[in-house]
Amino acid sequence: MLGEYPIQGQGAAEIAASVERAVGAGELEPGQPLPPMRELAVRLGVNPNTVAAAYRTLRERGVIETAGRRGSRVRPKPATTGRAQMRVAVPEGVRDVSNGNPDPALLPRLAEAFAAAAAQSDRDPVLYGHDPVEPELARLARAALDADGVPNGPVMVASGSLDAIERVLMAHLKPGDQVAVEDPGWGSLLDLVPALGLRTVPVGVDEEGPRSDDVRRALESGARAVIVTDRAQNPTGAAVTAARARALRSVLREYPETLLIEDDHGHGIVDVPLHPLAGVTRHWVFARSVAKAWGPDLRLAVFTGDAVTIDRVRGRQRLGPGWVSRLLQRAVVRLWRDGAVDKREVAASYGGRRDALIKALAERGVAAHGRSGMNVWVPVPDETGVVARLLHAGWAVAPGARFRLNAPPGIRITVSALSAEETGPLAEAVAAAVGPVPVRTYV
Repeated sequence: MLGEYPIQGQGAAEIAASVERAVGAGELEPGQPLPPMRELAVRLGVNPNTVAAAYRTLRERGVIETAGRRGSRVRPKPATTGRAQMRVAVPEGVRDVSNGNPDPALLPRLAEAFAAAAAQSDRDPVLYGHDPVEPELARLARAALDADGVPNGPVMVASGSLDAIERVLMAHLKPGDQVAVEDPGWGSLLDLVPALGLRTVPVGVDEEGPRSDDVRRALESGARAVIVTDRAQNPTGAAVTAARARALRSVLREYPETLLIEDDHGHGIVDVPLHPLAGVTRHWVFARSVAKAWGPDLRLAVFTGDAVTIDRVRGRQRLGPGWVSRLLQRAVVRLWRDGAVDKREVAASYGGRRDALIKALAERGVAAHGRSGMNVWVPVPDETGVVARLLHAGWAVAPGARFRLNAPPGIRITVSALSAEETGPLAEAVAAAVGPVPVRTYV
């Protein structure tokens, strides 16, 4: 027994499932300790190795964590409670600026590209054993990477940036390893890392990217991997500058065995230059998704890296999904080759909306951040109160809790579809929500 909840089972899988059900039902609370393995083995009448295997499974799933002699306990934020659930329900009539989506009006039409890809596949069908990467996609991606100063390496394709990051992490790390992540940062990534049984180490972010001193502290504490967003960082809009890139490279050179993962999901929608870090460590990966420029439903990212890492990922992918549909890859080739997206126009559109909101907020005494991309980050003193007051005023924003570990409270506003006429009213509503709440007296 653990409190009033009986951990049951005779096999490792049964014991792990019993604990996981209790966590999901709230009968085991975040931070609650589990019995020592030998003690639980005696209670259940099983071999201690069986309990050890169950605990190992739970760690790998991100349900529990183990801290040496302090034993095992339920994770403070179990992977079963995803950040995606930290959303504001948007009632009818409320303007939604919380979703992080690109402007549909700036996305390309897909029918012609897919028709051409289908016709090509009719002429040249892809069969088992064929190359998993469309040769023309690899050529286009490699040429763009070369132009941006990303080191040479083989090109692979994954089902989006998060898929690529997951595969790379699992190719190098083991449960319990530490991963340095941006804070605030991409909520899905902050969920993924513990779900893989890894531990997050928060790294502060300013408008120039991850703070180099924080990265150094993370590596000194034992972090084996660092994940950096080069441009259009979600949620802050940060972009790594040339000076920050030099500082980060200097730190990483001191830890050459670090796995470096760079996410350049802003490629195609930003006009700030890229300053890649790739190549400074022995193992590295640089990924680019097409989601923001050509549409989230395309679910495709190209990535390159050192030969060992790419070979490991390719081998594991072969044993799972095999490859990302070459039909989809051929459609992306058509979009890329035909210039379906005008990068300058898209970047100017998002930049204009972003800058206008930041300026309007500044005029009302509210500091906000957003150097690139489609989001604006507003630090606030009372996140829950601000979100509620804005919702009452007719605006749905994303609560910062979705993106934070240790960072101070904030809200994220997506400006991708914000019109010029809406900018002033939104800034006015934010200023009113952030300001002091009037004191009410009752007689």
